[in-house]
Amino acid sequence: MTERVRAYLQLMKLRIVELLLIATVPTMIFAQQGMPSFWLILNTLIGGTLSAGAAGAFNSYIDRESDRLMKRTSKRPLVTRVVGDREALVFAWVVAIVSVAWFLVFVNVLSAVLTALAIFLYAVFYSIILKRRTPQNIVWGGVAGCMPVVIAWAAVTGTVAWPAMVLFAVVFLWTPPHYWPLSMKYADDYSRAGIPMLGAISPAGKVASQVVLYAWATVICSLLLVPVGGAGWFYASVCLAAGAWFAYQCHRLLHTANAGEPTDKQAMRVFHSSITYLTLVFVSVAVDPFIGGPIL
Repeated sequence: MTERVRAYLQLMKLRIVELLLIATVPTMIFAQQGMPSFWLILNTLIGGTLSAGAAGAFNSYIDRESDRLMKRTSKRPLVTRVVGDREALVFAWVVAIVSVAWFLVFVNVLSAVLTALAIFLYAVFYSIILKRRTPQNIVWGGVAGCMPVVIAWAAVTGTVAWPAMVLFAVVFLWTPPHYWPLSMKYADDYSRAGIPMLGAISPAGKVASQVVLYAWATVICSLLLVPVGGAGWFYASVCLAAGAWFAYQCHRLLHTANAGEPTDKQAMRVFHSSITYLTLVFVSVAVDPFIGGPIL
């Protein structure tokens, strides 16, 4: 793989794409209450990868100046200038157009519309409007990161139903306790770049208390899929166990912050725990239709 090809892939922030796609297939299975067709899953995954990659490329272009000020982003393609600014912008537009067209041709109209909306929310609403204006940027900007579950549901059913909105809300509430601990770790970077991430501008105790509140809200919201979506005992059991473990890690961060101890290590533990937690929740979403007998 040439250096330029690798650089274009880095523009798409594929590690973030992996996290987004964790939610896609399980949501499709739950919407179908069984296995959707292989081709529908494949086409949705391809379209989803392209759309998330386009959003990442737009974000890379928009954040290029602040990335040049941060150690964490010092090796990104636009910082090292392996890819030019104009080239990155053209690439982002091309991938965005292809992703929407892919959904339109191979999936359905609603999923294509939602895909276009998701790219707009991430590139404009979050990256341009919110990110540098409010410490709540990741909360409302996180709406874009919730869109894959709605797109996945629409791909299977051609509609957006209440169970999809519950899963949307789970990802929405999960985003702050996922990202704010990371901003605590890299507070100096964000301060240097002038980005008002909560973890960079607020005391550790205040940030950690918000992380705890959002973590508990996420766990409680996840259980709504039982009465609203008919999820069964397997899903509920996994959500309770994984949620209790995730909340415990968040409480440990709060305890560390209130004790005046260094928080970097526990903040990163919460960050990684949040990824494991969300993965377990959506694995249970996928498995529940096959083995999780109904509770209600």
